Amino acid sequence: MPHRYSNRRLACMAAAALTIVATGSVEAGTATGAATEWTQLANNAQLVDLMKSSGIQVDNQLTQISQLAEQIQNQLKIYENMLQNTAQLPEHVWGQVESDLNQLRSIVEQGQGISFSMGNADDVLQQRFQSYADLKTNLPDNSTFSSTYQSWSDTNRDTIASSLKAASLTADQFDSEEGTMSSLRSMSETADGQMKALQVGHEISAQQVAQIQKLRGLVSQQMAMMGTWLQTEQTDKDLAQARREKFFNAEVRSIPEGQKMEPRW
Repeated sequence: MPHRYSNRRLACMAAAALTIVATGSVEAGTATGAATEWTQLANNAQLVDLMKSSGIQVDNQLTQISQLAEQIQNQLKIYENMLQNTAQLPEHVWGQVESDLNQLRSIVEQGQGISFSMGNADDVLQQRFQSYADLKTNLPDNSTFSSTYQSWSDTNRDTIASSLKAASLTADQFDSEEGTMSSLRSMSETADGQMKALQVGHEISAQQVAQIQKLRGLVSQQMAMMGTWLQTEQTDKDLAQARREKFFNAEVRSIPEGQKMEPRW
């Protein structure tokens, strides 16, 4: 079975409850947890340092959940093949299916949390640093990273909702861990229900592999822009420091002996 991951519940996850994303007691790690820290940090230097370190953590986390989503996708396909050769999956196998689908729900939630967190960071940096707000990006229509993350999140939720609807499922059935488990237990009663659950899970896991790659690319683009901004800021600071040193270390010319210093008009 795939390794289990957990993530910290965020207030932003309320919107994600409209789809398979649940609001269970989960732990998102440093990357998503930094969202509230970014808004609370009064020290700009701390904000920048946290942002730099979180970028690496976010990339690692996205790599992990992408790999897990792919593992779940492959495992669900194996279950589908098993079901085609038997009347119904036995209870102990279905328990593994439930576990995989619950992990998939957690993966979706983690992606949404990262999207919120990185968009939040973009908002905070724009508010605190005019030079960051003025920096142009290669995003379409002069969009900000914050609005682009929101667009990604909306698209991801809508895609999942469409998959659920195609399987005659409603988003309300998956708005919590308890609701998800209840729905899966109900579907497990028939072979047709089991197959529907496996197919929609396989489809959503495939979607998440693709969506997480898009999210990872967006994070990478944001971090590259931040690196450019930081380099520019440091260059400006170094230039200002050099000018100060040149001014204060300038040679003071002495007055020759016997010569008076007189004002000249």
